[in-house]
Amino acid sequence: MTELDKPIQTWLETLGLASSTADSIGQLLVVAMAIVLAALSNFVARRLLASAARKLSSRTETTWDDIIVRHGVFDRLSRLAPALVIYVSSFLLVPTLPLLQEGVRHFCMAYMVWCVTVVINALLDAVDEIYQSLAVSRVRPIKSYLQVLKVLVFAVSATLIISTITNRSPLAFLSGLAGLTAVLLLVFKDSILGLVASVQLTANNMLHVGDWIAMPEYGADGSVIDISLNTVKIQNWDKTISTIPTYALINHSFKNWRGMQESGGRRIKRALYIDMNSVRFCDQTLLDRFRRYALLKDYLANKEADIEREQKERQIDGSVPLNGRRLTNIGTFRAYVKAYLEAHPRINKNMTFLVRQLPPTSEGIGIEIYVFSSDQVWANYEAIQADIFDHLLASLPEFDLRAFQAPAGADLHGLRSQHPPGPVTPRHNELTASAAAE
Repeated sequence: MTELDKPIQTWLETLGLASSTADSIGQLLVVAMAIVLAALSNFVARRLLASAARKLSSRTETTWDDIIVRHGVFDRLSRLAPALVIYVSSFLLVPTLPLLQEGVRHFCMAYMVWCVTVVINALLDAVDEIYQSLAVSRVRPIKSYLQVLKVLVFAVSATLIISTITNRSPLAFLSGLAGLTAVLLLVFKDSILGLVASVQLTANNMLHVGDWIAMPEYGADGSVIDISLNTVKIQNWDKTISTIPTYALINHSFKNWRGMQESGGRRIKRALYIDMNSVRFCDQTLLDRFRRYALLKDYLANKEADIEREQKERQIDGSVPLNGRRLTNIGTFRAYVKAYLEAHPRINKNMTFLVRQLPPTSEGIGIEIYVFSSDQVWANYEAIQADIFDHLLASLPEFDLRAFQAPAGADLHGLRSQHPPGPVTPRHNELTASAAAE
């Protein structure tokens, strides 16, 4: 009998109940009181404290407290209240059964440890969301580190719960795990490799959330949307999701387009292939035509003055095409391409700017453009590139040049229609028969 249920038993005995009956009913009333107090504390904690925290956070201008409330930190914290009440009042419960009384205490302690664990887990989730709202989160993500911290918290929690239930020291329990080190390393192999990879990726500034990366061996070509302890999620250009082990980004190579995005330009590297049969020296008629083009006026004036000065100095007879220097239609076209790109408003002039002639091949002579657009957005970049080459392809006839194109079926059919086969002669029949006999 405890000090609390003694007056209750005395009061029951005054009502005419037997001493043993009054003792049992008194203990039951004490247990009922403890349960009522636990339920009342749960109501107060969840309905009043948690609700007050939600209302208070909604009135503040900051967002971090709203995030904490949304992740249920205060709701989970309120679950501690009934366990604390039962634990404190456990000495009043069934005092005649000490083993049961001790079991109730151990259960309450284990439950409180679990409540603290889920509160820390929710708080870490809130910290991750708060951190992701900052600009630095794209450069230094901490999700993988928080996941490692969660694993440690749950491991410590499991150790404390088991040691509480078994009434043994946590150190004794941990010493028993020392022999399972190899098994634990095998079980947590991916997590350990992921942690090491995350540290290397972050320390070396190799990968950020939002980076566009390409990793063909894993079928990934898109934007990084999440970096966690074990996996990296990539949303591909077709909106599919590729999941890659974090350590694979260390063991294999991948292409990161962040450098292009940060450089201020996106590379245009493409060539026009010109039919070599259309290349020739410029005559006076062609030069007169070129002088009408605004982008070529300065170029032609400088070139003609330079050529005339050299001919006079070297006493070269300019009436012969192969004597001295002469302008060509392909060289003038190359100068026009350079002037056109220099005047283009969406070409970055501060980056590599090159218009060059490629070595002749069976596909003609290539005039390659190597410049950078000032707009890195994919759709805009493709539109800029297409507009440039649309204009240049349409400009080729103005320079008496032809674009090279391998003959297609329509070309061969047109050639055949222009040169139909001749009539079959007796001599042709003799040759055909002779070839067949051989």
